[in-house]
Amino acid sequence: MLRTWCLGTVWLLTSSLAYGQDLPLSGVLLEGKGWELVSEGHKFTEGPAVDVKGQVYFTDIPESKIHKIDLEGKVTVFVDNSQKTNGLMFGPDGKLYGCQSGSRKIVAFDDTGKVETIADEIDSNDLVVGSKGGIFVTDPPGGRVWYINPQREKRVVAEGIKPNGLILTPDEGTLVVTESQEPALWTFRVEADGSLKYKERYYGPLRMVLGQVGPGSDGMTVDSIGRLYVTTRAGLQMFDPTGRMGGVIAKPLRDRPLSNVCFGGPKLNVLYVTAGDKVFRRETQATGVRYSGKGK
Repeated sequence: MLRTWCLGTVWLLTSSLAYGQDLPLSGVLLEGKGWELVSEGHKFTEGPAVDVKGQVYFTDIPESKIHKIDLEGKVTVFVDNSQKTNGLMFGPDGKLYGCQSGSRKIVAFDDTGKVETIADEIDSNDLVVGSKGGIFVTDPPGGRVWYINPQREKRVVAEGIKPNGLILTPDEGTLVVTESQEPALWTFRVEADGSLKYKERYYGPLRMVLGQVGPGSDGMTVDSIGRLYVTTRAGLQMFDPTGRMGGVIAKPLRDRPLSNVCFGGPKLNVLYVTAGDKVFRRETQATGVRYSGKGK
């Protein structure tokens, strides 16, 4: 039996064997494995990103530093003056791309920390880099999403929202965007030239915290079977590929919201989250995604 789900005007066919029942947190979490503190003493951590080895990099925005967590858990400074870089992601060329909010630039760091400008005059917050080198960037002050093609030409591809985090689905055919005050996540179909179509509230409703306005949804990641994880005030909320809530992974710290998340480690099976002045990780049954080159 096949079930159909509509995403914009794209109908997704999914096997009832795979998605006919809910995908609960029991399929992700490991018994006896909880959150482990990796790094502390920062001001505000953000932008976790994983390199080809499984090492994770994160930013401390107020301190203008980018830190690296090696496979043994040792934390070192990778870039000492990042110009308040926020969102990070590695590209297919092995460079670390970042939203350099202090200079209004999108930049790329090589493995020595040397920086180059990819685009300028963008008030950026977060980004995602596709397998062919195209970059989507959120611009909260401008209420826009930008696309920078592999030739480094930029243009606005979505307007009318106040975007925060963003991620591509594993096949790179759909862009998911968070808006902190909205109780759902936006989706767009990605066209071959990077254009976005068929904006829709697809993932939701998000769990809310009593007394707070909006879920505070921020950074996201996806796993190899298409589950989506989004950081919020309530915790790390997980949705299955049909947009249904699968559960909420409790925050490592009750009094601090999560800002971003990625999978790391050699097997991409360790969730890393940034939470205030700290970074945590936990081993899971799920595995993350590296964009394969089959996308748009």
